[in-house]
Amino acid sequence: MCLGVPMQVINVGDETVIAEIDGVRCEASLLMLSDPVTVGAYVLVHAGFAIARIDADEAEETLRLMREAFDDEGSA
Repeated sequence: MCLGVPMQVINVGDETVIAEIDGVRCEASLLMLSDPVTVGAYVLVHAGFAIARIDADEAEETLRLMREAFDDEGSA
């Protein structure tokens, strides 16, 4: 299964961003995005690429559901 993880942009470079969620940071390429990305924006990160911009509400809801699913896995 492949997952795209919503992450908040904390630094923007020429062709990459540094994004963070729950204290985990990663660098992601912007080569797949045509729209500009700014600090504070949320992006969907998969395999080292920012593959989509998403709004904050959608990011928070997706993260809530992912946390819930992963918590359920630990109790199985």
